[in-house]
Amino acid sequence: MPRAIVIGGGLAGMAAALALHESGFEIEIFEARNRPGGRAGSIRVEGVPEWIDAGQHILLGCCRNLLDFYRRLGVRHLIRFHDEYVFVEPGGRRWVLATGGSGPARLAAFLRLGSLGLRDKLAILRAMAVVRHELARREDLDAVSMGAWLASHRQTPRALARFWRPLMVSALNEEPERVSAWHALQALWLIFLASPGGARLGVPTVPLGEIYSEERWRAFPNIAFRLGTRVERVLTEGCRIAGIQARGAIHRADAYVLATPVEQARALVPRLDLPKLEMSPIVAVHLWFERPVMDLPQAALLDRTVQWAFNKHEGRYVQLVVSAARRPASLSNEAAVGLALRELGEFFPLARTVRLERALLVKQMRATFSPVPGLRTRRPANRTTLANLFLAGDWTDTGWPATMEGAVRSGYLAAEAATCAANIPARFLIPDPAP
Repeated sequence: MPRAIVIGGGLAGMAAALALHESGFEIEIFEARNRPGGRAGSIRVEGVPEWIDAGQHILLGCCRNLLDFYRRLGVRHLIRFHDEYVFVEPGGRRWVLATGGSGPARLAAFLRLGSLGLRDKLAILRAMAVVRHELARREDLDAVSMGAWLASHRQTPRALARFWRPLMVSALNEEPERVSAWHALQALWLIFLASPGGARLGVPTVPLGEIYSEERWRAFPNIAFRLGTRVERVLTEGCRIAGIQARGAIHRADAYVLATPVEQARALVPRLDLPKLEMSPIVAVHLWFERPVMDLPQAALLDRTVQWAFNKHEGRYVQLVVSAARRPASLSNEAAVGLALRELGEFFPLARTVRLERALLVKQMRATFSPVPGLRTRRPANRTTLANLFLAGDWTDTGWPATMEGAVRSGYLAAEAATCAANIPARFLIPDPAP
């Protein structure tokens, strides 16, 4: 039985391990944290009995490989999909956008959306109408910012503020002016245009730590986690990996998957030519109230700093999310929580009067890489110059931005490369629909 070592127990490493297990490998996963999941994991908070997610992770119906990974792991039933987006204006006025049904039904739902005027909607539809053509024909999209692309397609100020910016920031964790038009249009194609149901919103019904818990992995006897075990060195001999060192001991395998953040990958194997990436922060504000303050399962918040609110427990525990959060991340914890609480009260007035029992601010300063213009061609492939070393991570060349789907895609691609090198080639990646 061939053996593989996976360095990193986040989504990319777990996806690679699951795929390699299916191909008959025996796998050890070395993870520095004491839990699987990496950035998509859960934390303990003093005084709170249950695990909580550091930040709310969501998925969309177009995340085919992530859903396949959940199916393989046996946790697909723990994702609840919603076919409506609720947009809330300051003052509490609400607008509902249905994402299900046929193309004409989705178009009719969009045209009824009251948060935009008719002129705004027509501008958005004109831009959407050329997405497929430009993705298929234009070769310069990665050199152009999405902000410039939107300006060239004459988008209205309200369309920019209430549609394009919230969409780009939520999907790509970056401002439109800093996003490659190729990455942005690819996201638009897959979410809205490529297939029905691509925009369905999936929210885990349990903390991610429960989804990825060690108990889930007992169904895979040839996968062993080495939690709390940091890999200290990667040993090379010529054009191969000879082993890894962890806790002073040497561990060897036939194949090695390096599934860490890019900075750690560069430090462990300096001879690899890996890109330096710009990073974008996400700030999550967790608020526990004495009584319920929110009556929706989740809401997209318009015209303010906070972009999303998630009802985590009967409206008493609310998690607020700010993506591309450079300004909130620069504030003190007290100031950032105060800003989030004031804004929540603009959308859900009970938050102004019900007693706040506890607040927690989580700043993820290096949450995702920024998909800036020119990055697409610099993202590394899963094969490396070392014959038995394969890369996994959302920063590799997955065709997706830094998302859970991108992480799983990278793990599947690394597993495909490893099985090919072992002369037992297998296919795991579910390809996206081509424009």
